[in-house]
Order: sequence, then structure tokens, then C-alpha cells
Amino acid sequence: MITIEQLITRIEQRQPILNKDDLSAEQLCLKLEGIGNLTTANSQQLSFLANPHYLPSLATSQAGAVLTTSDHQSKVAQNTVALIVAAPYLAYASASQLFACTSLFKGIHPSAVIAESAVIGNQVTVGPFCMIGEGVQIGDRSVLDAHVVIEANSSIGTDCVLKSQVVIGHDCVLGNRVRLHAGVSIGSEGFGFAPTSNPSVTGWERIAQLGRVVIGDDVRIGSQTCIDRGAIDDTVIGNHVIIDNLVQVAHNVRIGDGTAIAAQTGIAGSTTIGKRCIIGGAVGITGHIEIADDVTLSGMTMVTKSITKAGSYSSGTAAMPTANWRRAAVRFRQLGRD
Repeated sequence: MITIEQLITRIEQRQPILNKDDLSAEQLCLKLEGIGNLTTANSQQLSFLANPHYLPSLATSQAGAVLTTSDHQSKVAQNTVALIVAAPYLAYASASQLFACTSLFKGIHPSAVIAESAVIGNQVTVGPFCMIGEGVQIGDRSVLDAHVVIEANSSIGTDCVLKSQVVIGHDCVLGNRVRLHAGVSIGSEGFGFAPTSNPSVTGWERIAQLGRVVIGDDVRIGSQTCIDRGAIDDTVIGNHVIIDNLVQVAHNVRIGDGTAIAAQTGIAGSTTIGKRCIIGGAVGITGHIEIADDVTLSGMTMVTKSITKAGSYSSGTAAMPTANWRRAAVRFRQLGRD
């Protein structure tokens, strides 16, 4: 159970509670057990109004407490504690972390294999069947779930969370408060090969990938995403980057601070992406180009050239009835012959 006072402490790490001084001691001690939407929340749950579309539900909500703006404070039900903030959705995001499920296991599981030269910080959790290689460093309070592999000489910062089946390749660097979800691969071999005179007979010559992956602070990477090590220089992920599931980041890519990347995006090698970019799902980005800061790429966009100005960019074809699409495709091919 979480008290209103604990909620306020967590939310105010990002923004102030504007009516905090108006809350009574009884209200501050009110305990909540979860979060619900305005229509279904009960007296032991927190709710929030982030979209005016749901305003009619505010007055009738049975929630124990609700996050809203000062514009809608007067519409909060009498028995509900109003917590007034400038950005309710951000406040909800902060509060949600207090109710998240956490593992009950603490400490180092006896089945874990840890090299004698590894340096493990204070209050680190290492789950069953983890493998930690020579020279690895793991910062204080980091948590490794079952079957995590960290290869030799890699460094993990403080307060990191590595979920099951994560693999960190040798010599990679993770900053503080990094979250890697199940099956993430960091520092696997990049896709580098030189053709022989006839690849169908003599094959391709593998290029050893000699760089690292360097990840900044406060980075979140989703399940089954792969970030390849650099060929010579490093692959670099900046601070506050969030990456969805099933994303491929090739060798020597550099991603700027605060960028967000949705699922099934593929980024080819040696591309540089700026700060605060928003990349939609299934975007394809070719190699050896640069994308400026503050660029938005809508879903399924194909980027084949550098983008030098901030703004929103799109390609791909929106869905339409098949017969209409076929006629449009014919006209598009005809344009190519002009």
C-alpha cells in the first residue's frame, strides 16, 4: 500500500503538487493499492485525467485520489483527493513506478557463475544461472534476473536492471539506471564481411568487430533488441534514450540524447541520429547518413539520405482499398517513366 504522502514525494521528483499545502494530515495518510481508470477505479486506487475527452467521468469517479490540472479541480468528486499538477500524464508515469511488481529475491543466487576478478557492488542482486566474466564491474543496487550473461571486462553502472536472457558482450559499457528487457543483446558481432572474388564459391571474409557498445545513463531498451558492437570505433547510445522491442542498431551507429525509437526499426551501420528524435515503428534508416536533432520519422518511413533540418518526415503508403491502391500503383510507375 502506498500513501498519498509517498505519491507526492515520488511525483515531485519531476514536478510540484500545486495544492500540497491544502491537503490534511488524514488525506496525506490515505493508502492506495493500485491505479485504475476514472470509470473503474475504487476508493483504494489512484486515477488521472490527462485527456479532456474523459472529463465527464471525473465528477463520478470513485477513485481515492486523482491527478488533474487546476482547470478541472472543481469537478473532482467530493470524496476523492485531488492532486493538482501541471502535467497529469507525467505525474501518472511517476506514480506508476511505486505500484510496479518487484522481485522478492535479493542477493546472489548460488547457481550464478562469477569470475574471481569480477567486482560486484553493494546490494547487487544476481539471479539463478547468471554468468559474469573476468574483469566485469557491476555498480551498487543493480539487479540481474535469471540467465543473464555479462562477458569479460564489461562495466555495468549503478541501479541497472537486466531482465532474463540479456547478453552483454565483452568490453561494453552501460551507464547508470539502464533497463534492459528480456533477450536484449548488447555488443554482439556487427554485420561486417568483405566479398571474395566469387562469394558463391569462396564465400565472404568476416571482418572482426573490434569496437564496443557504450550506453549512457537512464536508457531503456526493449525485449529482443540487438545493438551491435562497432567495427573499429564504438556504437554509442546517449543518455535518456528509449528503444522499443525488436529494434536493430548496427555497428558504429550513434544515437543522441533523449531520442525514442519504436518497434521493428532498423538502423544500418555508421549512421548518426541526433538528440530528441522520435522514430516510429518499422522505420528503415540506411547507413552512413546523419539525422539532425529534433527530427520525427512517422511509422514505416524509409530514410535513404541525410536529414539536415528538424521537423517531421514521412514515406510509405497509407492503407486504402486494394482496388484503389492498384490504380495508384500503376500511376506511380507511369510517373517513373516520365
